[in-house]
Amino acid sequence: MKKETLKKLLALGCTAALTLSMIGCSGGGNAGDSSAGETTEESADTSDNTSANTEDSTASDGSAAEYNIAIVKQMDHASLDEIANAVSAELDAIAEENNITINYEIYSGQNDQTTLMQIGNQAVADGVDAIIPIATLAAQVMTVCAEDTQTPVIYAAISDPEAAEMTGIDYVTGTSDALNTTMILDMMLAVDPNVQNVGLLYSLSETNSATPIADAKAYLEEKGISYTEQTANTNDEVISAASILIADGVDAIFTPTDNVIMAAELAIYEDLAAAGIPHYTGADSFVRNGAFATCGVNYTTLGAETADLAYTAITEGMDGLEDYYLSEGGIITVNTETAETLGIDYSVFSDMGEIVEVQTTEE
Repeated sequence: MKKETLKKLLALGCTAALTLSMIGCSGGGNAGDSSAGETTEESADTSDNTSANTEDSTASDGSAAEYNIAIVKQMDHASLDEIANAVSAELDAIAEENNITINYEIYSGQNDQTTLMQIGNQAVADGVDAIIPIATLAAQVMTVCAEDTQTPVIYAAISDPEAAEMTGIDYVTGTSDALNTTMILDMMLAVDPNVQNVGLLYSLSETNSATPIADAKAYLEEKGISYTEQTANTNDEVISAASILIADGVDAIFTPTDNVIMAAELAIYEDLAAAGIPHYTGADSFVRNGAFATCGVNYTTLGAETADLAYTAITEGMDGLEDYYLSEGGIITVNTETAETLGIDYSVFSDMGEIVEVQTTEE
């Protein structure tokens, strides 16, 4: 049964289906395609993306098996784009392997609840077989929109499903990228055992950030390390918050899997590195956009796992599925260019886990 508190969180409710002409949407595309979710009219693409190999494939009534799926990103940035691309690629692979047709479209809600509501309402009105929302707000909105029809909602990348009140709902399941905050802070101290003050940079609007920030505070307090908090909800605010932390002379900065900060990483990483401040983050996409290091999940793998789960939900039903599935993490990702600027020897991580080296890509 849906929880009343989730309804209150999304107080706008599910309005009647509205036109999506102003909403960016794009096909699955190839991995790394950053065009998905553009909001300009000329870049919006509402055409179906079909993955098909229908030879010898039939449904129970003798017709060709065909499924329709809406993939809904909370907003556009490298992490969510990577997941969406991985979901669509895996749906293509599933269709080919099973000789079926899977039609899907990728939408971006631009981190706006009203826009997400419009997308969800339209998807339900179109009678899709499943909705795959990516990130917490998108999942919460899609869950509300799908309540009456019980359309399966299979979310990707909610770091704390329980805090987001996304558990115990019959038609909802998904994958979690829960963060190992202790591991990341251990990495911080491995690089600099004399850290005195840590900046905590995050958004108050991100449910994903609440638990890891609380965990980080507890960890730092136990170690006798002070911390300085800066929060932000827009790109300009993130830039301002980073500038304040630089001026305060923090020794390092920690950010969890926070979509707002991730969207602005390209705008702050150079200033942080130039100031000698390593930015430890909750996802490898931050690191590809200039942050120093992380230890977390591989979002391409998580996206594929989510697509597999969605196919199971569509073809076998939701009975027997867990509230959510935790994606395996433990991969250390280091930006070698940023490490060089900072003068950090990241070989200290070699005993802590597998190290993946990346360079900055503007995505």
